[in-house]
Amino acid sequence: MAAPVHGGEPFEEAPIFYSETAPRDAAQRLELMLQAGKAEVDRSDPWALLRDVLKAFKVPEESQVMVFSKTSHQNSRISPETPRLVYFGDNAYVGYCPGGLIEVSTIDPQLGPIFYVLDPDTPKNKPLHFQREQSCLSCHGGTFAQGVPGVLVRSVFPSPEGHPLMSQGSTLVDTTTPFEDRWGGWYVTGRHGESLHRGNVIAMEVGDHVEVDFEAGANVEDLSNFFNTRPYPRKTSDIVALMVLEHQTSTQNALTRAAHNARRAMHMQTTLQRELGEEVQEEPTGTARRIIDHGAEDVLDALLFKDEAELPEGGIEGDEGFQIAFTESAPHSSEGRSLKDFQLLNRLFKYRCSYMIYSLTFRHLPRQLKETVMQRLDLVLAGQDETGRYDYLSESERGHIRTILADTLHGAPDAWKKAVARR
Repeated sequence: MAAPVHGGEPFEEAPIFYSETAPRDAAQRLELMLQAGKAEVDRSDPWALLRDVLKAFKVPEESQVMVFSKTSHQNSRISPETPRLVYFGDNAYVGYCPGGLIEVSTIDPQLGPIFYVLDPDTPKNKPLHFQREQSCLSCHGGTFAQGVPGVLVRSVFPSPEGHPLMSQGSTLVDTTTPFEDRWGGWYVTGRHGESLHRGNVIAMEVGDHVEVDFEAGANVEDLSNFFNTRPYPRKTSDIVALMVLEHQTSTQNALTRAAHNARRAMHMQTTLQRELGEEVQEEPTGTARRIIDHGAEDVLDALLFKDEAELPEGGIEGDEGFQIAFTESAPHSSEGRSLKDFQLLNRLFKYRCSYMIYSLTFRHLPRQLKETVMQRLDLVLAGQDETGRYDYLSESERGHIRTILADTLHGAPDAWKKAVARR
């Protein structure tokens, strides 16, 4: 187990106080409901418990992906023969190594991701407890997460035992990561044409370089050639699910980072104004204004898929089951369009505005930050953004995005709704 992070991280200081603050998230609510007898989970075996935990957090089983690199809390259990399962919903992530603990990360509206472990072997006469696991922050709160508690997808060069060959570095994967740099240490099922990725294969360190047969991991649809899949209820690690997970985690981190920085900036501004005997301003000025403007730009870049890496020529094909489950909960416009509609030919989604705009974190962004994001998004969608930063969005796509948001986003500007009504 990794050593706990000490209190020197920015999120451990005022006004966030991440570790000292009692979270208000889905894991805490479920535990209280279980204790009160208002919810039940099947504890007959770990797989049954896992299924009920997924259901409670609205995480589809079809979201399952598999990672075999030793880059997690339960490294001793993970290997190419015994991969770790990862599942995700819009506001929760669940991991499980057969025979081990169930790992959970649920989103607190103010703090960001909160990390827990749940022991399936808890005696039946004792209540289940989501144990907040601070040791996760050694990776999920350090350099990889860039100063906030973050959810991560990493691509490494895995040894035959699953150890990442750190001499070869690792890649923190997001929407902009080239296809060929993704999924080192992960299993990947699905079709992607002639392009190669790092998934499904191990690396051999030879001197100062590695030897990897990437072709052996391409266009895989049956993982039984790599390990014994029989103990696993689902046999897939879907390529589309992996790409959605990578987009979602990086966007979640951008939202968390901008929110933390905005709260910290406004706290510093208020503290300084009080110390100087000045009138406390509710609107950001000076440094606080610059920090919030920068955060808003980062959020918009993430939401609008700026610099998204192109898919392989001919696109990708994945598990239809995941796509059905993923889009099932999508809010639709009056015209039947959704921000979760897939494209999969040269990009991931048909409309390049992220469904994460509906997320808990976005909904609870600090007012000053959220207003700035929405004002700039309004300019972009109206075709009035003069920076040229989002010129890759055509007039037609911008119009469809605005219509979807006008019909589905709580707090959407009245101007969007009026514009839609005039069409």
